[in-house]
Amino acid sequence: MNGIVVAQILSAEKPFDLKALADRLEKVFPTMVKLYEDKGFIWIMDKVKLTEKGVVEGSGPAAERVQKVYEQFMGEAKSKTS
Repeated sequence: MNGIVVAQILSAEKPFDLKALADRLEKVFPTMVKLYEDKGFIWIMDKVKLTEKGVVEGSGPAAERVQKVYEQFMGEAKSKTS
């Protein structure tokens, strides 16, 4: 960047809304969702870890359900930006 003053910086990509995803998961898994926004993940049922990339820890039916909710959430987010 040339010049003395930077007048404006824009982001081409919206930040991932971890809170909105946690709220969605709370509807499916009431009282079993813990959001660690500062660390960038959601912990579900004390056994499934979810990041902006999907399920990164956990397996079985609960992890599969979490992944489905994540995929639906991502699909809706993409359709809003298109």
